[in-house]
Amino acid sequence: MHYSIFWHRRDLRIEDNAGLYKALKSGFPVQSIFIFDRQILDQLPRDDKRVAFIYRNLENLKSAYAQAGANLQVYYGNPHEVWGRLANDSNLKAVYTNRDYEPYALQRDELVHRLLADKNIPFFGSKDHVIFEKNEVLKDDGKPYTVFTPFSRKWKAKLTPFYLESYPTLSHLDRLRKNAEAKWVTPEEMNFSFSENLVFPPYSVADSLVATYHETRDLPAVNGTSRLSVHLRFGTISIRELARQAEKCNGTFLSELIWRDFYHMILYHCPHSVTNAFKPQYDRVQWEHNEAHFQAWCEGKTGYPLVDAGMRELNATGFMHNRVRMVTASFLTKHLLIDWRLGERYFAEKLLDFDLAANVGG
Repeated sequence: MHYSIFWHRRDLRIEDNAGLYKALKSGFPVQSIFIFDRQILDQLPRDDKRVAFIYRNLENLKSAYAQAGANLQVYYGNPHEVWGRLANDSNLKAVYTNRDYEPYALQRDELVHRLLADKNIPFFGSKDHVIFEKNEVLKDDGKPYTVFTPFSRKWKAKLTPFYLESYPTLSHLDRLRKNAEAKWVTPEEMNFSFSENLVFPPYSVADSLVATYHETRDLPAVNGTSRLSVHLRFGTISIRELARQAEKCNGTFLSELIWRDFYHMILYHCPHSVTNAFKPQYDRVQWEHNEAHFQAWCEGKTGYPLVDAGMRELNATGFMHNRVRMVTASFLTKHLLIDWRLGERYFAEKLLDFDLAANVGG
């Protein structure tokens, strides 16, 4: 009973899932798994809304697999240790996943790759989280772009219908592994507690809103944005599906998706930007160390209404309008002259849609 494993990470869906499709086409029955990473979770508050979002969507994913006669196995622990146990099964013949470009994820995947290689188990990664990755959009001299506009032009010139095609995973679910042992973890086992009243954004956006996005996106008081960023962050929707909708309805909306690819490309080529200035000369900026000012910013008590409204909404809901993110970040760094890294960490703690590449880039 040889089989392969598909490892869900930032792709909590079955539909149009690149890595899952390739696993299903591999010739072995496919067992899908998810690992709650203790190295990440142990740093979070016990009622973290993002963990609640993941958990709720894993419940949906579990139901979807059950309808296909399969089990989603969910583990909790250090991924390297979990894979150390899984790789001991002589029937495991291959592992598939979708690539992640964050520094920690690259380090984690390299360790897992080595562990599996020692067992002669191939580890395959696929592009799923972005339209173009790594070195797919480079300057003519082969170097990565550092400015968005020329990157965007090259991105659009490279785009063909091929890159937006969906992977027909739903047509191959008969190749999922049947009758596998059920494995699940409860919030209590992970020492988490989730509110029953949490409400998350819907999984889709109407064409009508996308069509007027360029007119409404700059108005924080108007419900004129998609609210899909959390779904893109955790892959509960397909970037290819959303890019097709954007291409059909609104070029400004498509441009925002290109920004997303740009930030991930920057993070991949410039991992130093997580903790240091993107341009090294700006590491020489002399920041002010005023704890009272920083605390007032965090709590939305600066006396500047738009800044305070944005920070209070963030603290209460985990959401902040994109234009308000720009305002609050600019206020922190250019008005209060407080180190951007403090603001980036605070956003990372509070944002429901926290994505390292976009957070650092912003």
